Amino acid sequence: MHRITLINGDGIGPEISQSVMDIIKASGLEIDWDIQTAGADVIEQEGTPLPKRVLDSVRKNKVALKAPVTTPIGKGFRSVNVQLRKELDLFANLRPCKNLPGVKTRFDGVNLVVVRENTEDLYAGVEKQIDDDTAHSIKIITRGASERICKFAFDYAVKNDRHEVCCVTKANIMKLSDGLFLECFRKISQDYPQIKPREILVDNLCMQLVQAPTRFDVLVLPNLYGDIVSDLTAGLIGGLGVAQGANIGLDCAVFEPVHGSAPDIKGQNKANPTALLLSAVEMLKYIGEKTYAVKIEKALFKTLSEGFKTSDLGGNLSTTEFTQKVIENL
Repeated sequence: MHRITLINGDGIGPEISQSVMDIIKASGLEIDWDIQTAGADVIEQEGTPLPKRVLDSVRKNKVALKAPVTTPIGKGFRSVNVQLRKELDLFANLRPCKNLPGVKTRFDGVNLVVVRENTEDLYAGVEKQIDDDTAHSIKIITRGASERICKFAFDYAVKNDRHEVCCVTKANIMKLSDGLFLECFRKISQDYPQIKPREILVDNLCMQLVQAPTRFDVLVLPNLYGDIVSDLTAGLIGGLGVAQGANIGLDCAVFEPVHGSAPDIKGQNKANPTALLLSAVEMLKYIGEKTYAVKIEKALFKTLSEGFKTSDLGGNLSTTEFTQKVIENL
């Protein structure tokens, strides 16, 4: 039996976490969930949104499934997501982006993957208030982190029968920082002659993604561009409610949906568990339970193709009703 950390989050997190646990249990796979709380709901009791016990649990179990956690805008505590990635050195953010059956979108045939560097760039959080009217934020790009994420992208392409890796920068303007990232990409690409290397500027990429997203296969990006572009690609397949994600390091991995904690619908049984479920499917593949992963994914796809959806996708099912439909289709 696998022992896996479950960070059940806040807002809608506990609701969709329960949904995913119920579906996995119904599939026949037994998992010993190490349930950990984090986020806004634990600050009063423990003084931090990310208690040490959570990090200790992930380090011990090596794998975690994480529901969304609230991050205040412009004030309050630092993002739990950012802290997790930094503390556990989860250097690779993986965001598969593929059309789902029964979810109508502007484009068909979208099947790309965003590989985002997760530990540095402007997200390193090196900021300084210069005076009342000026603040500085430092963009950090290192050779070690850039080569590591580019190698991850090419390795992923080889393992998953992909044919191209496209490096996304703004190296024409940020010639030193983005230039270093691009230099590392070019170096690493030479070790993978079977994979076509490609380069594009981030603004041009965004334009092309909303015109013809099927032109792209695997994208590798520095942290900030990766964050923005991965949400854009989520919009191509139906929105954040169906967008899965993973944060992967050398020693452990945390799988999580892309969307936020949606506190406005907390406790209303409206939340869509699809993104967390797809993240769990990737997690099952990661731990070697591919048979169960495929079984759950097929049940989810059958549910969506039959028109059973939550309100965010134009349906009328509650969280628990949708969960039950997926379980029936197992």
